[in-house]
Amino acid sequence: MAVCILYRRTTARRPRYYRVEIAYNLFNEISVFREWGVSGGKGRVLVNIYANLREASVAADTWRNKAVKRGYSRTDRAMSVVA
Repeated sequence: MAVCILYRRTTARRPRYYRVEIAYNLFNEISVFREWGVSGGKGRVLVNIYANLREASVAADTWRNKAVKRGYSRTDRAMSVVA
């Protein structure tokens, strides 16, 4: 349904990412899928299930806003790595 991918440049060569997605799961429930980690590596995943789309979108916005406060941004400039 809706996906938001955020990036954060660190002092390391590979930037970090944070992904928030709202989607229906196999049981037709609305879930918020969160994934974060280092680009090119295995990330961590967490899925929360909500009763309706409104609760899921509020939760997704909350997680997105927290990531932005930690320095993540929606631009692809963070993906460019200075060698």
